[in-house]
Amino acid sequence: MMSAQPSTVEEKDRSSAVSHKETRRVAAATLIGSALEWYDFYLYGTAAALVFNRIIFVNEDPLVGTMAAFAAFALGYVIRPLGGLIFGRLGDRLGRKYVLVLTLLIMGISTVLMAFLPTYEQIGLWAPVILLLLRLVQGIGAGAEFGGAAIFSVEHASPRKRGLQGAWPAVGVYLGLLLASGAFAIITQLPEEDFLAWGWRIPFAASIIVVVVALVIRLKISETPAFVEAATEDKAPVTPLKDVFSKEWRGILVLIGTQTPQNVIAYVNLTFIAAYITGTLSLANSIGPIAVTVATATTMITLPLFGALSDRIGRKPVVLTGIVFSALFAFPYFYIIDNSETALGVTIAVTASLGVGVGAMFGPQGAYFSELFTSRSRFTGLAFSREVAGAVSGGFTPLIAIALVAAAGGSSWMVAVFIIAACVIGFIATAVGPETLGRSLRVSTVPELQASSKRFVD
Repeated sequence: MMSAQPSTVEEKDRSSAVSHKETRRVAAATLIGSALEWYDFYLYGTAAALVFNRIIFVNEDPLVGTMAAFAAFALGYVIRPLGGLIFGRLGDRLGRKYVLVLTLLIMGISTVLMAFLPTYEQIGLWAPVILLLLRLVQGIGAGAEFGGAAIFSVEHASPRKRGLQGAWPAVGVYLGLLLASGAFAIITQLPEEDFLAWGWRIPFAASIIVVVVALVIRLKISETPAFVEAATEDKAPVTPLKDVFSKEWRGILVLIGTQTPQNVIAYVNLTFIAAYITGTLSLANSIGPIAVTVATATTMITLPLFGALSDRIGRKPVVLTGIVFSALFAFPYFYIIDNSETALGVTIAVTASLGVGVGAMFGPQGAYFSELFTSRSRFTGLAFSREVAGAVSGGFTPLIAIALVAAAGGSSWMVAVFIIAACVIGFIATAVGPETLGRSLRVSTVPELQASSKRFVD
């Protein structure tokens, strides 16, 4: 007797969802894997503010050295769209798991090599050249990391829990940041001479552990049911690059616009603020890492809460709430920091900005961005679009913020205006974009994708 086969898109989506036990295993795997890999990437952001501007990009003017270090930080973002295209295409053609393992190795090896980087004093201009090359390789590997992890989680989830499940890679991003900032919070307690000579190298060298642990985890997880089913049933040639630019360009524009304020606000907090409070406000080196450590721990809690909320009321209302809050909080944020002499005020401001503003924008993103694209182009569309937004609004944010502070004579008000402008872009893009709650992840055409919205029940 033949078994009944799913006859509708809705039934196929439900049938491709894995068991609760498997879902938990996938959630843990994507969270931990993403955390360990993003630990590598965020190490550079902290080192750019505290170390590389002093021993690699050496200049008599501290501002010039800091801007050079953050220019290299931005370079890693400029190259990431290329990584998104290369690995996104591979992810749509060969599978999600394959790409997640490959990007892990690329990023991990390049980060470990940074631990052995000679200083400017030792080899002169070759020091920044080597660092830039390693940063480029690291950026290419990072180009598909979040997109791959988010898609992997969402395609394993049931239709009514994609927001929650898609938030775990975002939690992993902040766990990686927590590990990186925590490591520097400890290392900065060393005497400054020891910190600059060898202490900063320890977190980078520890990435070898990151690579091994994350590799074991990712090799154990299985390919997503949605990709396996699509690859089995769809006999038409898979051309993700052609399809995403010719048929799904609206999703690209919505994603880039929506991603812009989250990038700006995240990197004001994660990279710029450490340089600002030490260079402009002359506060202790340890205050920035301490504030970011507390804020990221809080954000790890709010991210899945906002993701789960988007499963109930929709992706757009939650994301818009984060954008509006961030715009309204821009000036109070800097007022608190500018008038703080200890870590407490800085920590309160950074925690509110990340935990509420970024948490509401970032929590639903795994599901929201995955649901913008069809099964045939999802990895390419999500990875490329997100990294374009990162290159434009994320990588250059610290550099722009430092320049704005300099232009304002040491004042922060222009950076607050910059944040508000980014929020306006994000608000418009999200408001005019579609509500994706309930869309099918199995469909292969844009009309089917649009028609599938809000049709699913558990």
